[in-house]
Amino acid sequence: MQNYQLVLTEHLNHYGYLFGGALLKWVDESAYICARLEHPGKCFVTVGMDKVSYKKRVELGSVLLFNVEKERVGTTSVTYRVAVSVASPQQDGIPEIFSTLVTFVCLDKDGNKCPING
Repeated sequence: MQNYQLVLTEHLNHYGYLFGGALLKWVDESAYICARLEHPGKCFVTVGMDKVSYKKRVELGSVLLFNVEKERVGTTSVTYRVAVSVASPQQDGIPEIFSTLVTFVCLDKDGNKCPING
């Protein structure tokens, strides 16, 4: 699944570049949308993100491309790889600026872990 996000003034840090927390929020949201679309009717919460390492600063007005792919599915959890790059019509192989694994656990109506396929 692909998703896009426009970097606006309210997303910038005190140096004038994208605030890392805003990027983490978008990464989590993109992976969550994918989980909900692939597992309709299931409730998920984020339980973890893998390594967090920013490879390049992002400027105001940039359009970010989020590529989300399922990495693995367990009994009660699912993990997605999210790779982020700056979308540019002038570039072919767009370099990644960030990537991580996001893991969700499936919960029942009482907030307890439950099987994804059940």
